[in-house]
Amino acid sequence: MADDSIHRYLTDPAGDADPVETAEWRDAFLSLVATQGPVRARFILDQLAVLARDPKVAWSPELVTPYVNSVPVDRQPVFPGDLAIEERLASLMRWNALAMVVRANAAHGELGGHIASYASAADLFEVGYNHFFRARNSEQGGDLVFFQPHSAPGVYARAFLEGRLTQEDLAHFRQEITAAAQGGRGLSSYPHPWLMPDFWQFPTGSMGIGPISSIYHARFMRYLTHRGVLDCEGRKVWGVFGDGEMDEPESMSALTLASREKLDNLVWVVNCNLQRLDGPVRGNGRIVDELEKLFRGAGWNVVKLLWGSDWDGLFARDSSNALVNAFAHTVDGQMQTFAAKDGRFNREHFFGQNEELARLAQGMTDEQIDRLKRGGHDLVKVHAAYDAAAKHRGQPTVILAHTKKGYGMGTAGQGRMTTHSQKKLDDAALLEFRNRFNLPLSDAQATSLDFYKPAEDSPEMRYLHARRAALGGYLPRRETACAPVPVPDSASYAQFALQASGKEMSTTMAFVRLLGALLKDPQLGPRIVPIVADEARTFGMANLFKQVGIYASTGQSYEPEDIGSVLSYREAKDGQILEEGISEAGAIASWTAAATSYSVHGVAMLPFYIYYSMFGFQRVGDAIWAAADQRARGFLLGATSGRTTLGGEGLQHQDGTSHLVAATIPNCKAYDPAFAGELAVILDQGMREMLVEQRDVFYYVTLMNENYANPDLDEAAREGVVRGGYRFGRYGEGAARVTLLGSGAILTEVVKAAQQLAAEGIASEVLSITSWSELARDGQYAAQLLAGTRGPLVAATDYVRMVPEAIRRHVPAGRAYTTLGTDGFGRSDTRAALRAFFGVDAATIAATARSALGV
Repeated sequence: MADDSIHRYLTDPAGDADPVETAEWRDAFLSLVATQGPVRARFILDQLAVLARDPKVAWSPELVTPYVNSVPVDRQPVFPGDLAIEERLASLMRWNALAMVVRANAAHGELGGHIASYASAADLFEVGYNHFFRARNSEQGGDLVFFQPHSAPGVYARAFLEGRLTQEDLAHFRQEITAAAQGGRGLSSYPHPWLMPDFWQFPTGSMGIGPISSIYHARFMRYLTHRGVLDCEGRKVWGVFGDGEMDEPESMSALTLASREKLDNLVWVVNCNLQRLDGPVRGNGRIVDELEKLFRGAGWNVVKLLWGSDWDGLFARDSSNALVNAFAHTVDGQMQTFAAKDGRFNREHFFGQNEELARLAQGMTDEQIDRLKRGGHDLVKVHAAYDAAAKHRGQPTVILAHTKKGYGMGTAGQGRMTTHSQKKLDDAALLEFRNRFNLPLSDAQATSLDFYKPAEDSPEMRYLHARRAALGGYLPRRETACAPVPVPDSASYAQFALQASGKEMSTTMAFVRLLGALLKDPQLGPRIVPIVADEARTFGMANLFKQVGIYASTGQSYEPEDIGSVLSYREAKDGQILEEGISEAGAIASWTAAATSYSVHGVAMLPFYIYYSMFGFQRVGDAIWAAADQRARGFLLGATSGRTTLGGEGLQHQDGTSHLVAATIPNCKAYDPAFAGELAVILDQGMREMLVEQRDVFYYVTLMNENYANPDLDEAAREGVVRGGYRFGRYGEGAARVTLLGSGAILTEVVKAAQQLAAEGIASEVLSITSWSELARDGQYAAQLLAGTRGPLVAATDYVRMVPEAIRRHVPAGRAYTTLGTDGFGRSDTRAALRAFFGVDAATIAATARSALGV
């Protein structure tokens, strides 16, 4: 607000015990502002606030500011574009987006889609497209833009005008299979890189995933810069999200990280259309006020974009502060009613509240009142807010943009409770929409839902292409060009694992040693991103603190108490480890940022996120699914895995299901190695597949904390390790034969069972199953592996029985197949007691084999 208008927003004097003294204080402060300026005024206020926070006074300033624009009229920058052309283009985007959804549902009523969300956000997108969102090209890295998912039709509508999509593409919105069968291209419902790999960059369809991802992408750009891997200075991360989406825990959980890291490369635009699917976001309150408190309290810069230019004259004439007082007493539920009603209703029920408001509306027609814009629908005001956000330094910025859901849809949907689900409009509503936005369509074209594209040489099309050319090109656009990263030969760093010679170690210990060696490789090492969620010491990774350091954007400004230790906690600006604290949601978002760097930045990174396996797929499965959609490449390490290897921790920590969930993700390769040699082969294969071959897969590998003897790995077994299983050994002689399958830590129990059976004259062959899911997917290899064995089969794992059940269809006909697993809740006890309880110990495995043989 302008400094000379401060007095308009001071508290009403009602209840003031000494109005004269209050007036003197006010005059003194206004004089300070007038003579010394706002900087000095803010300093004095800060000093007074320190005194006021004394426990005897116990005062702190209110975090909510008046319900007006943060950028006052006298500080608005000159709008740099052609306003008339931009308004016409926005209208065309609105129409083509609407036509796309309505046409799809007219033909196939079950397809769904959303009109109202983009109708409310169109101007927010268009100002970004025309003036702020920079595309990646050979000269610049470009900005990252997270699009509100329900507004996807509007993004497609723009791509259509840009020539990147055709009318045929738009006609196949949400018809991906049908389009492919007809030789066309279907458009996905929401942003899905897996389905449109050259178009969408970030999947935002699951509420909350986009907001937290945008924060960690912004932080990862700083990480790349500080480590000298890639200069990301000057680039921004923009996120356009909904006000209802802010209720998701993921949306809010990393706000303080963004402010703590001073991520001024991050700008959120929260589309406050006040309405979610069922009704108002905060019917009895004001979501803008609530979000302002939250973001200010978290340390963000808040820019409120509430009222359009048509309101400027009203505010200028409002000497009694009637508008601000009225807004302060109008809850969102009522605001939505005003949005749904016409000018006459608003004259009577808003401006008719008191004489001061009524005088402001004198001389205005009902139509003029009806056309009063909220800030998010005014290109000039949106530009002013974006400009302020882009120039702000030292904090992330959130723009709270006040809009109308279903803007321009008239009686068919504007501000109505049902507008989110509105997918069909009758002829009258279509003509009303055409007239509202002055679209160059005949009645027949409008009611037929014809797509409209101006001639290529028209002023609108020349302007559209020129603006995108000035900003580096079109977006969204996903790229995959990336130089491969050489992977060292495993003999140079993994010999201890491949030729273990019976040494006792856990697979977790082996992983940490392998990682430490890989970090030293001059080419691969700098590209590795170790990620932990406050569990590095648990996994024996403390030695890496000194070796590569923990990333801290400000370095280390303290002397750690263990500074003399070889395991000293070392933070550094160029540190390599991302220590995310107790936040699995944050850690997986961080992993995703690194795992998609090859596409987002053109620089391949290799993240290793190690965590308690129970707190992976079970806790952040939705985020992992989104990472898969984004074609992530990296390693997830589920440590202390299995239901019986983490003995004393009990029910909440013992994982028996992660491999079951991992198997449902098509591009996730899940492994449960028993020995260090198997682990080394899996890591080597994964690195080559992701960094050299550049395949869009990621690996999930479970690790155990149980120490036992590790054998040498036969070179001939390498292929089997990668494909899911191999012949580990044969035990005993005799006519009776059985085949035993095991994975992970339970393989040692399987071997013990085989030895017990051998002592009883029962011969057995043991198969080490490194991946039940890969074996299930590769039916030909699974059948070949099992066909070479004899007798009934018994499979045992530290996971639920459904995991080994995955390969049942590949078992040779006529042979019994029995699975043993750890179904049910976990318990606290010793490993031996737990394995006996769940029936995956050597004794139970042997007994099951005997039963299968009938002996």
